[in-house]
Amino acid sequence: MEIEILDETENPMLHRTDVTFQVTHEEATPERLSVRDSLAAKLGKDADEVVIRELNTKFGMRTTIGQAKVYDDQTYAREVERQYVLDRNKISPDTDDAQEEAEEA
Repeated sequence: MEIEILDETENPMLHRTDVTFQVTHEEATPERLSVRDSLAAKLGKDADEVVIRELNTKFGMRTTIGQAKVYDDQTYAREVERQYVLDRNKISPDTDDAQEEAEEA
């Protein structure tokens, strides 16, 4: 699997960079988590700082166009992104918030 960055747009208000990329693959469309890990490694970031928004593969093609949001820190990702997006990307919940919810229950 080879990843090529097509476009990067800085978004300082949300402490992130919006990235459009292309993945060239030999088999079926790669899983979201493997793309996230590869993109994070290419950008020199931690996997929890990268949120894959979408992956689009045209039928019969071996390339996938995707969009991701790369945050400066994973706490910004937890503050901005909706919970279902965090769940899809397997980004762990904030440990302080999880402890507070456990204590309240």
